[in-house]
Amino acid sequence: MKNWREILISPKTTILTTMKIIDQASLQFAVVVNENQKLLGTVTDGDIRRGILRGLPLETSITEVMNRLPVFELSGKKPFYYREIMRKRKLKQLPIVNNKKQIQNILFSEEMATALQKNNTVVLMAGGLGTRLRPLTNEIPKPMLKVGDKPILETIIESFNGFGFHKFILTVNYKKEIVKDYFQDGAHLGVQIEYIEEEKRLGTAGALSLLPERLNDPFFVMNGDLLTKINYEQLLDFHNETKSISTMCVREYEYQIPFGVIEIDHHRLMSIEEKPIHKSFVNAGIYVLSPDVLEFVPQNVFFDMPDLFKKLMEHRKERVISAFPLREYWLDIGRLDDFEKANGDFSGGFL
Repeated sequence: MKNWREILISPKTTILTTMKIIDQASLQFAVVVNENQKLLGTVTDGDIRRGILRGLPLETSITEVMNRLPVFELSGKKPFYYREIMRKRKLKQLPIVNNKKQIQNILFSEEMATALQKNNTVVLMAGGLGTRLRPLTNEIPKPMLKVGDKPILETIIESFNGFGFHKFILTVNYKKEIVKDYFQDGAHLGVQIEYIEEEKRLGTAGALSLLPERLNDPFFVMNGDLLTKINYEQLLDFHNETKSISTMCVREYEYQIPFGVIEIDHHRLMSIEEKPIHKSFVNAGIYVLSPDVLEFVPQNVFFDMPDLFKKLMEHRKERVISAFPLREYWLDIGRLDDFEKANGDFSGGFL
């Protein structure tokens, strides 16, 4: 862990002294604070070099070259939040301050990546035919369709990785070579990727019978055609805190009956409700499963995730089966209009 206090400097520090501090700390970065540790600015090696090119003497105060409007964040937020800020803005360092703008910490991207890494595996179902999206899926599997400038599956992987999940297993079948050629072992995305190749379609749960090894920790299963802003860390915490063997993400779905609904008692008309709206929870296609669940998955037969949950609910007295309601953005890209909506949402910066 880097000692961030070594790179705190006063506004009276010269460019020359700052250069020495930056070199000694090997961080290519310094933070300018006043006597109360209030953030005044930041300095990078590049800022100093640009100052030298302007002809500034090395005895000049560092305030002449510092960035007076640095990116910073308030303390008290979860690590994944800071990591996402750093990833999206391509920051190598991020000062953390209190509400008086006093420095509390300085985060470094490489340390954040290591500190946030989690061992839970993510299984992504990427073997479906995508028939409802034809002709788009005639030549390419649905998870590889591009939303924005990248495949849906890549966006899902990056989203999980933003919360520290870096171990992935992709189940592939239809046009599997396209998926495998694109992602390979995942190294270029900073993750580890393995593959389950289905010789025949096994469904969203049946493919779990082909897992290469026994998992020791709760793991995620998710359809490879979903876009969501769910907090995967919170989902995992919920699963663990409720001591669940399985957790299904659910989403509220509204539908309106286009007629007046009549309530009767034998031959008597009791009430009329005009075009009522009904609300139900529906399966959102995202799950957390504990390793013991795999005992309920039959070998090498078609078996969907709802089948697995029905089987588990037969043992609900001994095991906790939970529902996790989604409030965040969620879109199942099952039809052409969903695909068009996803691209519209993506252009608006929903991820």
